[in-house]
Amino acid sequence: MVTRSLLGPRGRPIRVLVPGSRRERARGLRGRRPVPMLFERARSVHTFGMRETIEVAFLDRELRVIRVRSVPPRRIVLALRARHVLEMPVGSSLRRGVRLRAASSPG
Repeated sequence: MVTRSLLGPRGRPIRVLVPGSRRERARGLRGRRPVPMLFERARSVHTFGMRETIEVAFLDRELRVIRVRSVPPRRIVLALRARHVLEMPVGSSLRRGVRLRAASSPG
């Protein structure tokens, strides 16, 4: 699992986990503390095994939010135009049209 930083609305940093293996991708946020998780090259996610509703942002190639959904447990959601998916705890401030950017590393 890799940790990355993205810049969100108003330049606010968002630390995200990026799963590296199929097993990590399948597990997602299930059983983890609620931190944002970025699934690269994904158009869908599931909430099987989750106990709480999560917020899911579908992103295009430029990391622009194209759709945001609150997803209860035991569901599958997808967006065919999406390139990446960001799972977050409910109540995130991301909205459609917001563009995320990769934070540059110091030095």
